[in-house]
Amino acid sequence: MDMKRSLLLAAVTLGAPAWAQTCQPTATTPYLNINGTTSWVVKGSASLNAGSRVVLGPQPISGTWSWSGCGASGSAREQTLKLTASCTATATYTNSCGAKTTQNYNFTVWPAMAANAGKFIMVDQFGYLPNMRKVAVLRFPKVGYDSNQSYWPQQLQVVNAATGAVVYTAWPQDWNGLQTDASSGDQVWHFDFSSITTPGTYEIVDPTANQRSARFEIGDNLYRNVLIQAVRMFFYQRAGQAKTAGNAGAGWADAASHLKAGQDTQARRFLDPNNANTARDLRGGWFDAGDFNKYTSWAAAYAQDLMDAYVQNPTVFTDDFNIPESYNGIPDILDEAKWGLDWLVRMQNSDGSVLSIVGLAGASPPSAATAPSYYGDASTSATLAAAAAYAEGAKVLGSLNNAALSSYVADLKTRAQRAWAWALANPSVVFRNNDAANGTSGLGAGQQETDDTGRAELRLFAAIKLYAATGDATYRNYVDAHYTEAPIFASWYLSAFNAGNARNLLYYAALPGATSSVATAIRTRFLDLWGRSDYGGWGAIDAQKDPYRAYIDSYTWGSNAVKANAGTLFTEESYYGISRHTADQVANAAADYLHYLHGVNPLGKAYLTNMKSFGAENSVNQIFHTWFMDGSAQWDSAATSTYGPAPGYLVGGPNYGQWDWDSRCPGISSACGSSRPTPPYGQPPQKSYLDFNDGWPLNSWPISEPSNGYQTNYIRLLARFVK
Repeated sequence: MDMKRSLLLAAVTLGAPAWAQTCQPTATTPYLNINGTTSWVVKGSASLNAGSRVVLGPQPISGTWSWSGCGASGSAREQTLKLTASCTATATYTNSCGAKTTQNYNFTVWPAMAANAGKFIMVDQFGYLPNMRKVAVLRFPKVGYDSNQSYWPQQLQVVNAATGAVVYTAWPQDWNGLQTDASSGDQVWHFDFSSITTPGTYEIVDPTANQRSARFEIGDNLYRNVLIQAVRMFFYQRAGQAKTAGNAGAGWADAASHLKAGQDTQARRFLDPNNANTARDLRGGWFDAGDFNKYTSWAAAYAQDLMDAYVQNPTVFTDDFNIPESYNGIPDILDEAKWGLDWLVRMQNSDGSVLSIVGLAGASPPSAATAPSYYGDASTSATLAAAAAYAEGAKVLGSLNNAALSSYVADLKTRAQRAWAWALANPSVVFRNNDAANGTSGLGAGQQETDDTGRAELRLFAAIKLYAATGDATYRNYVDAHYTEAPIFASWYLSAFNAGNARNLLYYAALPGATSSVATAIRTRFLDLWGRSDYGGWGAIDAQKDPYRAYIDSYTWGSNAVKANAGTLFTEESYYGISRHTADQVANAAADYLHYLHGVNPLGKAYLTNMKSFGAENSVNQIFHTWFMDGSAQWDSAATSTYGPAPGYLVGGPNYGQWDWDSRCPGISSACGSSRPTPPYGQPPQKSYLDFNDGWPLNSWPISEPSNGYQTNYIRLLARFVK
């Protein structure tokens, strides 16, 4: 027995003082997780919308717990609550000697959105950073489904939602002499309240007309939880990944999908399906969009975009996004990129070529899928896309100086070089999936194969990424010989529709050792084009072409991704330090595209799924997605189903002229209804959207389907406004 223990025993025997004999309470720590799908934070209070979900998980883990208030009950340490009114949840902790400690969680719950909120006064529903420009858009609908409604704004107030205090009063300013905007069908006013910088919850109120905006926050780093949800979309899209309630949230827990006999671990060649010798282990990767197929060329781009987002914002992407790899010492966005890279590694053949696609069966939930998986043959385009991803993976993961990744990084570099060599030797190998003429009907859905121009672009991108990873002049020389084939040089074309091309060239221009004359030519051409008065960049900003402050020249399939792309072209100027505009001008221009996606649009819609718990009361309820399918009692709609779709998916958005019901409607099916739904049909471009997820014959996918590519564009933009 040691001396310390002997003295303590003697004290008890002889009559110790009270502090030595009394059982002492244990300190507790209030951990909280919004919706069960974000980072755990040490926090004992929160302000949330009615209907929001929270998970409470105080510590320590040992001992016993009891609960009361807010619907909490029982002895489970973790409690999941759906909040409908302001309340206090009280946890009582009892330690091993019987001492009790109480821990309170205090919730302010905002009432449901008023019927007149966000109808004519549009704001970013998540809010604004304190020093950010803040402009609400007011609308009088003149053309479209809502043209029977009217609103003429009067003097407006900024009201503190918690206290009712009016903190600012001013008149709005009309846009373009109150001409009706063709893209939205609206007359518009702008209300600038940038002078309000005090953190809090606010509304814009028109007391004369009895109209108001949605509630919004002003605060520091308020987009962080939104970014976490956006990145976590890729976790929900993972094939072959068990999604536990702890990581996915109770509503979206699911067993690992596509690992049954004949599925991804035993995928066979589509063109030789009865030959067991063609079986390959092609597990992992991501469901591409609303379908579950895995496309090499597109997945390679997603992995690169995730890594690019990290490189441009390394301090933003921490290791606590609540995915299975969290707290492993690697930023979670790079863990996600590595999930994609791991799949691309399995797709590479021994000769360096890379298989083009794996077709997966659909089911809701994904783990219920039982049909076999099949893969498509290697192609030049898939191999070049993978080469670029391998190379960027080698560079970015290598920059972490993580010894556990050193062999993986070296292997990626070797794979990139082998893929490049095969693609040069085989410049025109084509594999068209889901193509009757080539015997591939039913393999995948979207067509990823490209033409000679597309392969040349992929070859240029691969050379850029290989030069960055290796420093080998062979790749630099290729870039220098071919960069003028890019659209910004060959056709003087720069647009949000080809932002990736310009971004890759700017990346090359910033690399150490890049040929200085080429780098200068790239920067100059980019700035000249994006600054032209007749293009969609600074010229559109200066002319205020879009009353909703986020100009693109057309609204087609994936318009929300195009919006995000446009915003990132402004942030590229800032990141590379090449802008001809001030830092505030760049930030304001880019932020307006973010605000559009968050609710500053004619529909007042935050174009992300199921974000009420994170501040957006009018977020997307339905998406065209195999898991979150129409008619699912659990996942169809955030408004009416038990859970709705997982949070944070960016929907495709308004689609003018590329959506229609089946041409045989209404006679082909009663599901057609008697006429096309309006909206989206017959509307001005910005109103060509409907929050729906119907399959055939209403065919919602050109509007409401998400895509991993849309998601990475949004992540790149959003990350620029997160700390």
